Amino acid sequence: MTDIQKVFANGKKAFVGFITAGDPTLFDSKRYLEIMQDSGVDIIEVGIPFSDPIAEGPVIQNADLRALKGGAHLEEIFAMVGRIQKKVPFLFMTYANPVYVYGYERFFARCKKEGVSGVIIPDIPFEESGEVKEVAQKYGVVVVDMVAPTSEDRIKKVCAESRGFIYLVSSMGVTGMRESIDTDISSVCSQIRQVTSTPVCVGFGISSPEQARNMAAQSDGAIVGSAIVKIIEQYGAYADARLREFLTSVARAVHGAG
Repeated sequence: MTDIQKVFANGKKAFVGFITAGDPTLFDSKRYLEIMQDSGVDIIEVGIPFSDPIAEGPVIQNADLRALKGGAHLEEIFAMVGRIQKKVPFLFMTYANPVYVYGYERFFARCKKEGVSGVIIPDIPFEESGEVKEVAQKYGVVVVDMVAPTSEDRIKKVCAESRGFIYLVSSMGVTGMRESIDTDISSVCSQIRQVTSTPVCVGFGISSPEQARNMAAQSDGAIVGSAIVKIIEQYGAYADARLREFLTSVARAVHGAG
């Protein structure tokens, strides 16, 4: 069992939270990541800013641009994350290009060194992920699979070999806050559970504690990104209190989901 899967022990629902590294600065990101650990976030996704984040909506795209403009590069991000005493699993959310350019062996060896438990790489299709997964596994790093509510056969194919947790995309399109999520999450989770016991967390579009509770009640956890990044966009280096308030409220909702 990976340290990621231990989060879900005894049926616990997981709150997965995301921020973009370097927005507004790496100094602030380190503090915000520590606040996340202390505010009930069970798994933390650290977004590596990228110039062409195809899976992201405007909120995270703009955060990436701010971070890149401020000089948030991969070496500095690794170093910043490595300075944090980990209380929960940390993941990187990134794209194929930064990993490839850095070098698979070098990237995953560095993940291991800095205490990063897993990665999410949305632009590497499942069918082409074998090489990355092989190198990652060599260093004890989990590559989290993403599935969309498309064909039942594809869902089962992807999830049968999954590790850590499965990232279930709630809605087609890009990340971003949505007023409602209309996908039949319970039905998709039922399909997944026919082929694996790997926990399922729902992401894309969750913007409130109520939505997070609803998604967690139908799955094993909720992933919140844009709503957190939006707070940082609004308050910059002074988002501490607002972040704590929002994160605590979402954590309470997710952990109380039946």
